[in-house]
Amino acid sequence: MPINDGLANLSHAAFMVTVVAYALAVLAYAGDFAFGREVLGQRAPAREPATDRVTVGVTTGAQAGGAQAGDTPAGGSPPAAGRPAAAADRRAMGRWVRVALVFTLLGLAAHLLGVVSRGLAVHRVPWGDMYEFVTTVTCVAVAVFVGFMIRYRAYRLGLFVLGPVVVLLGIAETVIYTPAGQLPPALQSYWLAIHVTSITLATGAFVVAALLAVSYLLADRYQQRAAAGLPTRGAAIFRLLPAPKLIDRLAYRTVVFGFPLWTFGIIAGAIWADEAWGRYWGWDPTETWAFITWVVYAGYLHARATAGWRGRRSAYIMLIGFGCLLFNTVVVSLLIKGLHSYAGLS
Repeated sequence: MPINDGLANLSHAAFMVTVVAYALAVLAYAGDFAFGREVLGQRAPAREPATDRVTVGVTTGAQAGGAQAGDTPAGGSPPAAGRPAAAADRRAMGRWVRVALVFTLLGLAAHLLGVVSRGLAVHRVPWGDMYEFVTTVTCVAVAVFVGFMIRYRAYRLGLFVLGPVVVLLGIAETVIYTPAGQLPPALQSYWLAIHVTSITLATGAFVVAALLAVSYLLADRYQQRAAAGLPTRGAAIFRLLPAPKLIDRLAYRTVVFGFPLWTFGIIAGAIWADEAWGRYWGWDPTETWAFITWVVYAGYLHARATAGWRGRRSAYIMLIGFGCLLFNTVVVSLLIKGLHSYAGLS
């Protein structure tokens, strides 16, 4: 079927609006750290233990894991007694965060429009080349983060998630942009919608988990240095972030969401390979690194479930797995010749 140029142009325009909206959201999140105030419901009274504050108290790597019954919300101490929860949430968010959330949601709406219109323009699922893959993965990442942000009130983590998303989308729209077109014959299969969809969703979740892991490591290091009386930097940022153990728990739950999708994607890819090339597994570079990535993430989940690893050690394992995923996506797909070399780049 012919390419719908009108929808293709709409998709490109929507992605440009997305970049602008996300960039404004990043500025608003940064403005909150720079100019925002600790509003009611955020600063703990001096007479209370400060172990739930980010700036004081030590949460070691081994202690940074499971939730406790008395965990505070991401913004700090619980809402005051007798105050409606919704009103307390709005006050705890602060003006800058509310502005950032508006731009985030507007950007996500434009992002979804760009992905959908691209698919309608080419009459297929819109993740057949590297450009489409990046724009879709970042959309999934933002959607997953927005869900966590609203569910766990982790509003201020938006700076650490949307910042890299803006960079990735900027690269997609400038360096790896690919005009709407037809796929190579090998990709014209219904398995594309099954295999690549699951891989895309899993990758989006892993992106968020990796960014949360980095945020955790930075917040935990700051907290330990502050508790030991050592010189620290970034107090204006870390005093407003959620407690490290909450960030660690969010990263873990994101991997739990993405790992089954990655597993199913590998299985579906093997079935597709048998249909297309006559074998389930041929140790193609992309297949090999997808399996290595799976092994590392499986080790991460196993270490937390059996050895009780929490915090820094588990975060390092997760980041190794994400490094394998990045190597597969960037180096293997773009620079190494193989049966999966369909990046759409010249």
